[in-house]
Amino acid sequence: MPVDWSPLVEFLRRHDRPLLMTHIRPDADGLGSQLALHDALTALGKRPRVAIASRMPPRYDFLDPGRKLIEDFRFPGEGFNDCDCVVVLDTGTWNQLGDFGDYLKAHPTKPRAVVDHHRTQDELGGLQLVDVTAEATGRLAYEVIRALGLPVSRSAADYLFMAVATDTGWFRHPNTTPATFALAGELTAAGANPTRLYELLYEAAPLPRLKLAGVALQRLTVRPNGKVAYTEILLTDYAATGSVPGDTEDLVNYPRAVEGVEVALLFIEQPGGGTKVSFRSRDMDVSKLAERLGGGGHKLASGARVHGELPAVRDEVIAAVEAALVGV
Repeated sequence: MPVDWSPLVEFLRRHDRPLLMTHIRPDADGLGSQLALHDALTALGKRPRVAIASRMPPRYDFLDPGRKLIEDFRFPGEGFNDCDCVVVLDTGTWNQLGDFGDYLKAHPTKPRAVVDHHRTQDELGGLQLVDVTAEATGRLAYEVIRALGLPVSRSAADYLFMAVATDTGWFRHPNTTPATFALAGELTAAGANPTRLYELLYEAAPLPRLKLAGVALQRLTVRPNGKVAYTEILLTDYAATGSVPGDTEDLVNYPRAVEGVEVALLFIEQPGGGTKVSFRSRDMDVSKLAERLGGGGHKLASGARVHGELPAVRDEVIAAVEAALVGV
């Protein structure tokens, strides 16, 4: 069912200094949605701010080369107290907000809204506008802009095309529909440049990122049943390759690409302790497994951060996946 955007439109018209946030380890969907909405709200005469609560992945530096627009949020976040409301995009869970979640809890009266397409949601307070049928939050940001009565600018078209294209695997994943291509057509007509975006995202990788991918490929392992494949990244790999944690994005696609694999897993050792687990599936609902570990996401693409050392977490997660596959 289409989202009724009128409560959010009234919310945004009522506030002049919105803070636009997304999840930690931001991706193209979250960043693109933030930047497109920033563009629209600025056109309305508002003074929005865009912030992220973790390091900017280097692959997205082209979005804001001088970092004049995307700000770094660090708790306690006193520099953001001038913002009169918060719009959280592309997540609705506390564990995906990092230190910004603590900021929201410390300011319980700060008006807020969530715009998201993930199934897993917490009660963050305020408006909650979630459409799990949307292929990307970028679609929802587009709908918000149109609900505000605004055209999509050339810059916003680029941001939104990037958001939708990446969250559909450049229109390869099952969440791609005829409506997805219709939206891509509208955004291209509005000025989006798919060729340039693809080159910047996928054909301009720095050497350290490629070296890290090589490590992931070397460690790629297929389980005896042939249905589960995984790889892993250790903290020492960053120094060895010159890469950074943000370069792990998309590495889970390598085990997913193995013939016959139903569930792909990526295990990443975390600087602060624990292990990040990324799940990808062709059919099985991996969001339920991720939720059991304190994470969540989509049916076919989810993640969680788990307390525990990587080898123990890996064994536990693989056992759970293989047990779940028995009934598939």
